[in-house]
Amino acid sequence: MEATGRHSVANDLALVAVFGALITAFSIVPAIPIGIGVPITLQTLAVVLAGLVLGPWRGALATALYIVVGLAGLPVFAGGIAGPAIFGRPSIGYLLAFPLGAILAGLIARRVANWRGAKQYAGFFVAGIAGSLVIHASGIAGLILGVAHLNPTAAFLTDVAFWPADLLKMFVAAAIAVAVHRAFPAVLTARRPVTA
Repeated sequence: MEATGRHSVANDLALVAVFGALITAFSIVPAIPIGIGVPITLQTLAVVLAGLVLGPWRGALATALYIVVGLAGLPVFAGGIAGPAIFGRPSIGYLLAFPLGAILAGLIARRVANWRGAKQYAGFFVAGIAGSLVIHASGIAGLILGVAHLNPTAAFLTDVAFWPADLLKMFVAAAIAVAVHRAFPAVLTARRPVTA
């Protein structure tokens, strides 16, 4: 019965790779610059969606894959940045929190995935907001401690510029998650290899 375990691992790897590619694709979509070196992108949509659809651990692995690919030198970060140069950007705090955002969104998604209708949508929306808040908190810390060296008030006010777009992204992420879970209800189910 080991084949079932291998099949699960193969499925997990495929899903992680697909969502890593999705995050990359969403980061290539032209960003909206807002003048502080941290543009508005679709990355948070893809990161939170990874958690909502894949669950906490596979979602985190998908975001980690994206980060590793970028650090390895492929220009997948917003603005075509690649390699360790990302550590010198004001957006580093946001980027480093992607796995944590996916984990939190995924943990909540697991609890609400079996809900139905508007309740399920609301649950996924709350999960997305929670994941996004983790990313924003780390982003603010990065703006304070990183190259931007903003004071806490300035960093918070800078981050507020992202909230309307992220709110819209979480509405979209919740709608996509509802559709995916309707089509593939077992996608969040923890699979364990069957032993004989």
